[in-house]
Amino acid sequence: MGLSKSGIISSLQDLYGTEFTAADVRAWCTMNDCAYQTVTNKLTDYKVGRGKWNLEVTKETVQELEVTYSAPAAMPAIEQNLIPKKDDTFVQFGNFGSIKKIIQSRLFYPTFITGLSGNGKTFSVEQACAQLGRELIRVNITIETDEDDLIGGFRLVDGATVWHNGPVIEALQRGAILLLDEIDLASNKILCLQSILEGKGVFLKKIGRWVNPASGFNVIATANTKGKGSDDGRFIGTNVLNEAFLERFPVTFEQEYPTVAIETRILGKICDDADFCKRLSDWADIIRKTFYDGGIEEIISTRRLVHIVKAYSIFNDKEKAISVCVNRFDDDTKQAFLELYDKVDADFDLTATGEKIYVDQEAGS
Repeated sequence: MGLSKSGIISSLQDLYGTEFTAADVRAWCTMNDCAYQTVTNKLTDYKVGRGKWNLEVTKETVQELEVTYSAPAAMPAIEQNLIPKKDDTFVQFGNFGSIKKIIQSRLFYPTFITGLSGNGKTFSVEQACAQLGRELIRVNITIETDEDDLIGGFRLVDGATVWHNGPVIEALQRGAILLLDEIDLASNKILCLQSILEGKGVFLKKIGRWVNPASGFNVIATANTKGKGSDDGRFIGTNVLNEAFLERFPVTFEQEYPTVAIETRILGKICDDADFCKRLSDWADIIRKTFYDGGIEEIISTRRLVHIVKAYSIFNDKEKAISVCVNRFDDDTKQAFLELYDKVDADFDLTATGEKIYVDQEAGS
C-alpha cells in the first residue's frame, strides 16, 4: 500500500486518538502489512518520548511551549528539606530491613506494602528514609485523587495562570521516594501514573514538557488490601485496582503486627510502666489470634496500644486509658475487650471503668 505521511497519521488517529505508543504502531503495521521503521520515520515530528507519540505536540509546538512556560511562569520548586526526622520511639520489625535495602539501593523498584490498619506500614517507610537521609514525599490517596492532584496543573497566582508541579513531579525531579499512602482507596484516575511506574518519566501534555526521573527516584505504595477490594467490609471505600497497574509493582510485602516482645519494646519507648506494656501486648495478641480464627470481627492494632499508653500518660489511670481508647468499638465488643484485659491484668478494676466515666460525664468533662 502507498504510505503517505498524512494517511498514516489519519489512520493512527482514527484507531488510537492523538496519543499512542510503540505497541500501537506495531499493531497498526501488522494490520497494514508495512515496516515499523518506515512508519516511525514519518512520525519523527510528533515523538515525545521513547516509544511515545503525540499528534497534538510537534517539535515546534514544544519549543513554543517551553518559552511560554519557562521559569517565570511556573511555581518555584519546593526548597525545604524533605528528609523525615528520626523518631526515637521507632522499633524496626517485619519487612523494615528489606524496605530499607530497596531505598538504599537507589534503584527504581516500585514496592507495594499491604497489611491491616495500624501496623506501621507508613511509619516504617518514613523511618527508613530518615535513617538513610532520603527525601520522602507522601501523598494520601482518596477516591477523589486525580491527575491534577498528582501530576500538577495550572494555578492562579497574583492574577496570572501558572503551571504548578504536583507531588509526583516533585519526587521525580528531586530523586525522592514517592509514598502513595492508602493506594487502594484510589479510582481509575490513578492510571495517570502508568508510565511513571515503568520508570520512564512522564510527558506533561499541558505544557509540552517531558520529565525524566532523577537518580534515586522510587515509588512505594501502602494499602490495607492487595488492591482486590475488601470482601468483609472492614475497609469500606477500598477499590479493586486495575490489574495492569498492580502488575507494575515487582514486589509486595505483607506487613504483620509485631510479636509480643517487639510490641512491648515499642510501647516501652513511650511508657515507663514495663508491666503495663507487657500486659497490653499480651492482651492484643490474644485478641488478634481470636480475630484470625474468626471468633471476633474487631482487632486491637499497634496504633491502638500506642493510643492507650499515651492516654495513660495523660490520665495516670489504666482503667480510664483503656476504656476511652476502646470506646470506638460497639458496646458488646468494648465490654468483651475490657473483660479480657481484666483476666490478663489482676490489678485491673473492671468495675471502675464505668464508674469513672460516669463521674467524668456528670462533671461535664
